[in-house]
Amino acid sequence: MKENVSSSMQPTPMLFPYEPEKFWQSIRQIIREEVTQLEKQKTESPSYQTAGMTYKPLYKIAEVCALFNVTKPTIYDWIRHGKLKPFKIRSRVFFLWQDIQQLIHPDNE
Repeated sequence: MKENVSSSMQPTPMLFPYEPEKFWQSIRQIIREEVTQLEKQKTESPSYQTAGMTYKPLYKIAEVCALFNVTKPTIYDWIRHGKLKPFKIRSRVFFLWQDIQQLIHPDNE
């Protein structure tokens, strides 16, 4: 019981009002603009003063110890003397990047 199926190809209906080539050109242009904008944002981001120190908004106490090559009791002394201000988030202690930069470069304000 085979039915004769017409093998004539019907054109695929257009779902957007552009020719396919114009559509892809416009998509490529949009992507180029977005990539260019992202590259500008990267170059416009502020440069950080300390070589080798990556920007992170918060540092853990172990990272601060490694950065200054000191022990935890030294960091606790700095906290007690007001050189660093700790921020507790839940049960963890963090330090702000700006405070660490201020400790590295005390003359920059």
